[in-house]
Amino acid sequence: MQNNGNPKKYDLEERTAKFGEEIIEFVRKLPKNGITQRIIPQLVGAGTAVGSNYCEADCAESNKDFIHKMAIANKEAKESKHFLRMSAMASPEHAAEARKLWKEAHELNLIFTTIIKKAKETEVKKRLDN
Repeated sequence: MQNNGNPKKYDLEERTAKFGEEIIEFVRKLPKNGITQRIIPQLVGAGTAVGSNYCEADCAESNKDFIHKMAIANKEAKESKHFLRMSAMASPEHAAEARKLWKEAHELNLIFTTIIKKAKETEVKKRLDN
């Protein structure tokens, strides 16, 4: 997912929604067989949950709630990476597209990890100041 001059590049709500949409488009192309029948629902679930959990975090009721919901979004991004890897193995002809999506999931994972770390530092600072 390239910026291409789009200011939305750093809009995580839009970026995570786009990721979910691209996951859906990707799985529509996968062959339907005994292997992919197990992988597809897992990938769709994890890939679309990244954005929904990010949205929940964005509306968190407290810093602690924010950290918790961001951690869930982060777990879903990591799970997406796993199932993208499995889908590439199950359907080698789609491996290049799976790798592209894996890269985006990895970037989201790194972003979320940084956000969580900073939010935890803020939480600790608040406790020390009280």
